[in-house]
Amino acid sequence: MSIVIHPTYFPTVANFVAIAKASTIVFEMDDNFLKQTYRNRLYIYGANGKLCLNIPVIHSQKNREKYRNVKIFNDDAWQSLHWKSLISAYRTSPFFEYYEDDLKHLFTKKFDLLMDFNLSCFKVICECLQLEVNINKTTTYQKTIENKTDLRYLVHAKKEPNYNFEDYTQVFSNKHGYIPNLSILDLLFNEGPNALNYLESQSLTTL
Repeated sequence: MSIVIHPTYFPTVANFVAIAKASTIVFEMDDNFLKQTYRNRLYIYGANGKLCLNIPVIHSQKNREKYRNVKIFNDDAWQSLHWKSLISAYRTSPFFEYYEDDLKHLFTKKFDLLMDFNLSCFKVICECLQLEVNINKTTTYQKTIENKTDLRYLVHAKKEPNYNFEDYTQVFSNKHGYIPNLSILDLLFNEGPNALNYLESQSLTTL
């Protein structure tokens, strides 16, 4: 199965459930940037529940700007803030220290373009999961996708369907219960080497 998806900021579990089953990943490179999507945000499980981490971007004066051209606003110390948030949320998780060195450089190296940063995050996560993927990229935007499964809707952070994913142990679940479909980082830090087995055992069926 070939799927078309967007490169996003440490993608959701739902994204990786699809990726783990796909023969080929086609990244959408030619669409317009939209707000309130996973292009520049992720959700983790913090001490107070679901926490959004947002990458600040420089908004163009144009009404429509290509996602691939969107620049990160690096005057804010967002990388330091996000890394500290991850440490606070997951330092007591079973596998944070195991993957810490693989991920830390992403929060110290400066990236100019959001797309480049997200592609780097994706590469590192695949290495952590030991997931081999065959990647292609679009060269033109197509509203309707043929001969591939169009999963570009997974980029939207609002009004998500309720995926029927199995629960796994989360650090603060005794406080706030199970929170589904967070960033892949949540699954990785809690499940470690078992994360890929978990992804392969799930499906994108909705309730």
